[in-house]
Amino acid sequence: MQVGDEKRNYPRLGIECPARFTIVGGEAGGAIVKNLSGGGLLIWIEREITPGSALKIEVIPCNDITPPLQAEVEVLRCTAVDDGGSFAVACQIRRVLG
Repeated sequence: MQVGDEKRNYPRLGIECPARFTIVGGEAGGAIVKNLSGGGLLIWIEREITPGSALKIEVIPCNDITPPLQAEVEVLRCTAVDDGGSFAVACQIRRVLG
């Protein structure tokens, strides 16, 4: 559902949750999830990732009531953050694993 000038299919939920990711066929690392929607998520990480890369990600909720989200995602864009060492990585969810 689109609301006003928003062209997204799903609303974004601002969150601040830890996550783990693995580049398919490559390295693994930690992340902070900054927002989440029905179609994607924005994570902050400490390294640059090439757009088009496939990742497996596990979002670790900040409470014990909510189960972790595990998904395969595709990197849409990677932008340096003003803090000088982090990158904002926009991802599209391709498949929810659990």
